[in-house]
Amino acid sequence: MVMSFQIPAYFTALFIITRLLIKISSKPFDVHHKDIKSLDIAAKLSVDPSAVEAASRDFGHIVKAIPQAVLHPSTPQDIAALIKLSYYNSVPFGIAAKGHGHSIRGQAMANNGVVIDMKSMKKHPNGTGIRVSTEGLHADVGGEQLWIDVLNKTLEHGLAPVSWTDYLYLTVGGTLSNAGISGQTFRHGPQISNVLELDVITGKADFMTCSPKKNSELFYAVLGGLGQFGIITRARIPLQPAPKRVKWVRVLYNDFSAFTRDQELLISRNGRKDKSALDYVEGSLLMDQGSPDNWRSSFFPHSDHPKIISLITKHRIIYSLELVKHYDDQTKNTADKEMKQILQGLSYMPGFMFHKDVGYEEFLNRVRSGELKLESQGLWEVPHPWLNLFIPKSRISDFNNGVFRGIVLERNITTGPVLVYPMNKQKWDDRMSAVIPDEEIFYTVGFLHSSGFDDWEAFEDQNKDIMKFCKEAGVMVKQYLPHYSTKDEWVHHFGSKWKIFQQRKHQFDPRMLLSPGQRIFNNN
Repeated sequence: MVMSFQIPAYFTALFIITRLLIKISSKPFDVHHKDIKSLDIAAKLSVDPSAVEAASRDFGHIVKAIPQAVLHPSTPQDIAALIKLSYYNSVPFGIAAKGHGHSIRGQAMANNGVVIDMKSMKKHPNGTGIRVSTEGLHADVGGEQLWIDVLNKTLEHGLAPVSWTDYLYLTVGGTLSNAGISGQTFRHGPQISNVLELDVITGKADFMTCSPKKNSELFYAVLGGLGQFGIITRARIPLQPAPKRVKWVRVLYNDFSAFTRDQELLISRNGRKDKSALDYVEGSLLMDQGSPDNWRSSFFPHSDHPKIISLITKHRIIYSLELVKHYDDQTKNTADKEMKQILQGLSYMPGFMFHKDVGYEEFLNRVRSGELKLESQGLWEVPHPWLNLFIPKSRISDFNNGVFRGIVLERNITTGPVLVYPMNKQKWDDRMSAVIPDEEIFYTVGFLHSSGFDDWEAFEDQNKDIMKFCKEAGVMVKQYLPHYSTKDEWVHHFGSKWKIFQQRKHQFDPRMLLSPGQRIFNNN
């Protein structure tokens, strides 16, 4: 008679975690010392090759870092247990929270550590989810939730957040760890300026609720903090009544000075309650690389493509300005008049004004159709050697001459969207970790390149040339979604904020566990 014995779950968990820790640290782990409940996460730790492979890459498809395991949490307590496990180990392992995987340079990776698959939290009803308070005009949102789901849920109540990113299939925790910017930023500030409260698990495994009035040091550290101080498990986002539709206009320029002058005029009307202000202002470049439309947005009527392409061929670069005005049934006529008045004060090229009237949700989710099209063609999961910069207003003309009309035209390889639009410094909170130029108006410039797996280095070389130009020309540029290879570069990036950034790291993550893929404190 053959007898079988079931191994107790405790010993199975002990075996899995001990194996993990030995792999990571090559030293024994004293599992009886602090909190045996840490063993409860063993069943949620995966060393499956497919899970590990997925956690070792991101949207950038440039960096690869292989973790030892992937955690699929069902509750924030699972995340805390993992952090505690590392925190008390003699040789701690790195831990990175990964949302929808849209980092570009391995920022959400943990080489030889553990990646937390935040998406797993969405499968369990015991998390924060998305809870809308119509009385408080806010939504409590899990850090793992996608902004598109926040939009859909809040619209059910006739409400919506006011600050967005261009692409909505990003997690709340992910964008709040950077800044979260788009054409609404000039008026409402980045997404990090639109948060009332956070729940955070620190690098010491402490659960902390924080706000401007409670644990404020952690609150300001985490917002724009690149994941260095804690993992966001809940954010309270303010809401306002959602508009029904938008007036959506694009106008074209061949004169960069007129293009920037008009943008700066438009963002000067930026009061949150100023009904005459625009709701969205974003500029971009059109260059001689095929269709004037791109994956971010198909806007121009097909019948107008020939005359736009002819214009681009003549001038090599055309500057496109995109404007949006929200409206509902009560404000439709007013919105029409206000948009006409705004356009009359601009210096765009006569005959090159294009307009649409679309639903509010359709406008906010405008990038999705382009993504699905590229995905169907096998052109989405490719390298994305992006470069995102903040440029002081005083140097944007020099940047146009040296980069747009210099490096970019000379290399003639830029195929993806190139964004260029201004923001108001007053809409940012300097107490937060995010870094911006020290001028009242600054521009964001985004080179959103896509490439093949065999030629992305050419775009990287162009990015290096752009950064070199800025350094040699004395342009005090700051990277958005930053990526640096040395500590000195990080110190220069943070500038006057470096000291407090470092102090906060020692306060909230003293063993340097979190977000090692950023390579700020664990740079080799």
